[in-house]
Amino acid sequence: MIADYVVIALYIAGMLGIGWYGLRLARTKSDYLVAGRRLGWFMYSGTMSAVVLGGASTVGGVALGYTWGISGAWLVVSIGLGILVLHALFARRLVKLRVYTVSEMLDLRYGGRSTSTISGIVMWAYTLMLTVTSTLAFATVFKVLLDIPEWVGIGIGGAIVVLYSVLGGMWSITLTDIAQFVIKTIGILLILLPVSVSAAGGFDGMGERLDASFFDFTSIGTGSIITYVLTYGFGLLIGQDIWQRVFTARTPRVATGGGIGSGVYCLVYGLAGALIGTAAKVLHPSLASAQDAFATIVEDLLPAGVRGLVLAAALSAMMSTASGALIACSTVSTTDLLGKLRGRTPSSEEGEVSRNRLTTLVLGLVAIGIAMVVTDVVAALTIAYNILVGGLLVAILGGLAWKRGTRQGAVASMAVGALAAIVLMVVDGMAANSPIYWGLGTSLLVYVVVSLATPPTPPAVLGHWSERLAGRGTVDAEKEFTQ
Repeated sequence: MIADYVVIALYIAGMLGIGWYGLRLARTKSDYLVAGRRLGWFMYSGTMSAVVLGGASTVGGVALGYTWGISGAWLVVSIGLGILVLHALFARRLVKLRVYTVSEMLDLRYGGRSTSTISGIVMWAYTLMLTVTSTLAFATVFKVLLDIPEWVGIGIGGAIVVLYSVLGGMWSITLTDIAQFVIKTIGILLILLPVSVSAAGGFDGMGERLDASFFDFTSIGTGSIITYVLTYGFGLLIGQDIWQRVFTARTPRVATGGGIGSGVYCLVYGLAGALIGTAAKVLHPSLASAQDAFATIVEDLLPAGVRGLVLAAALSAMMSTASGALIACSTVSTTDLLGKLRGRTPSSEEGEVSRNRLTTLVLGLVAIGIAMVVTDVVAALTIAYNILVGGLLVAILGGLAWKRGTRQGAVASMAVGALAAIVLMVVDGMAANSPIYWGLGTSLLVYVVVSLATPPTPPAVLGHWSERLAGRGTVDAEKEFTQ
C-alpha cells in the first residue's frame, strides 16, 4: 500500500498547493465568488463536470450498477440531462444577469425582497446539506485506504476541502476542479472501466453470467427513472452550486458550449459507472452491501500505485462537489441572508473577501461536525433535493419563461411547494416518490392561480429585468458586459 499512500499524499499536497496559489488570485468579491467571471471553454466545462459528478455519482453510481446493471446509470444520466437543458435553454440569460445567487435573480425578476428571503433560506439549507453529504463520502475512501474510523476520514477530507476553499474561494475551487476532472477521467474512464469490464469477461462474458435484466436500460423501473429526472435533473436546473458555476463563464457562448460538453461527459460517466458496477456483480456476486462494490473492485483488480490513482479519482469526485456546495452555501449566507441583516452598507473589496473567507470557514466546520453525527446520507440528500425542487423550481423557471408571473405568485408557490414536500416526506416516508410530485404539482397550481389573481409585475421591474437580460446595468459596477 506504500505506493498508494504516496499517490494519495501527492494528490492532497497538490490540492493544497493549488488552493494556496488561488489565494493570490482572489482579490475581489467577484474573484472569490465567481472566479472573476473569466473562465474559458475548457475550464468552464471541466469545473462544471467536476462539481456535478461527486461521490454519489461515482461510488453511488457503481453501487446502482451492481444492483440494477446498466439501468443504474439513470441517476447520473438525469444529472447529465439537467446540465444539457440548463445550458441549452437558460445559461446565456443567466450569464448576462451578472448576479451572484439564485435569490438575486428572483429579486430582479419579481421586485421586492420577500422572494429572495424565502428562496435564500431554502437554498442555504440545500447547499449546507449537500456539503454534509459530500463530506460524508470521504469516509468511504479513507476507511479503505487507511483503515481508520469514519469520523476521522470525514475530518481529514473535510479539512482539506475547507482549507483550499477558504484560501482562494472560487479560483482555488476552479483550479482544483480542473485537476480533479483530469484525475477522474483517467482513473475512472480510462483505467477502472476497461480493467473491470475485461476482468469480468467482456460484454459477452457478463451477458452469459448475469440475468438479462442487467442489460435492460429501464429495469430500475419507470417510477424510479421519473423520480431521478424530477429530483436530480430539475434540481440541477436551479441549484445555487450549479448557477454559481454558470456565473463564472467569460461569455454566454462559453457557458452554452462548455455546458453542453459537460452534459455529454456526464452521460458517458453515468454509463461507465453502471458498467463498472455490473462487472463487480460478475466478479463479486455476494457483497454484503452494494455500496462496497467500488472499493472492492478497486482493491482487487488494480496494482499498487494505480489503485492509489483511482482512489484519488474517487476523492476528486467527492471533493469537487463538497467544495462547490460549500462556496455556494457561503455565497448565499453573505449575499442573501447576512447581507440583508446588515443592510446595504458598502464595504471595501478586502472587507468583502475577508467576510466571505470567514463565512466559508465557519460553514465548513459546521458541515464537518454535522457529517460526523449524521448516518443516513441518502435521506439527508433526499430532503434537500425535495425541498429545493418542490419549493423553488416553479418560481425560478416561471420567472424566466412567463412574464405574467408575479411576486405574490412566486412567494406563495415557494411556501406551498416546500411545505407540501415536507408534509409528504413525513407522511409517506423520505424514500417515497409522492413528496416531489405533490411539491411540484401544488407549487405550479398556486403559482399560476395567484399570479393571475394579482396585479402584473410593474413595468419598471420588468423593464429593468429586460435590460439585465440584455447585458446592461450590472449589479456590482463591473465592466459593461458583451458577447
